[in-house]
Amino acid sequence: MNRRHFIATSLLASVGGVTHATTAGGRTILVLGDSLSAEYGLKRGTGWVALLEQRLLTRKISASVVNASISGDTSSGGLSRLPALLVQHEPSHLIIELGGNDALRGLPIDLTRDNLNQMTRMAQKAGARVLLLGMQMPPNYGRDYSERFTKMFAAVAKANKAALVPFLLRGVADTSDSLRLFQSDRIHPTAEAHPQLLDNVWPELQKLLK
Repeated sequence: MNRRHFIATSLLASVGGVTHATTAGGRTILVLGDSLSAEYGLKRGTGWVALLEQRLLTRKISASVVNASISGDTSSGGLSRLPALLVQHEPSHLIIELGGNDALRGLPIDLTRDNLNQMTRMAQKAGARVLLLGMQMPPNYGRDYSERFTKMFAAVAKANKAALVPFLLRGVADTSDSLRLFQSDRIHPTAEAHPQLLDNVWPELQKLLK
């Protein structure tokens, strides 16, 4: 099994802008992520964030979804963009899916941790409930680094009493036939895999929405 798929973000060209997946009264879910959440290489409407919109409608949960994800983004980029997004959208919930590109760029784990802590606290201070989406690194980064990177997300969640999905790609990158669930770049999941990503996010998000 090729464990390098454990990191499904890249340093590819960014696609800017904010996508409103739906509009609804009441709560607003802001998704701040990178290529995993920005539908990189996918037909619009097939990524897990768009599927989240559909699930909310199907289950008659009143909430709007704002996708502020940019391919290639880092935790520093997310931190710089978040203040304006909080003012503009006043989210009731924030989903943070960032950190993978930090590792690909060789940035210190402490820097990523600090950025995630700041984003979480900033959102909580603004009244939003926060859900962190964790990622894992392939073993070629070294066992010590991989373990510290994985534990970082849990540490941030615990320190701030935020919700956590330990591994966004569970059931995709860690399967025996994982190759078929990734695009030809062997980095980004196919549309077929994105329902599993949503299934990984949904249990924790559902708790926050109650």
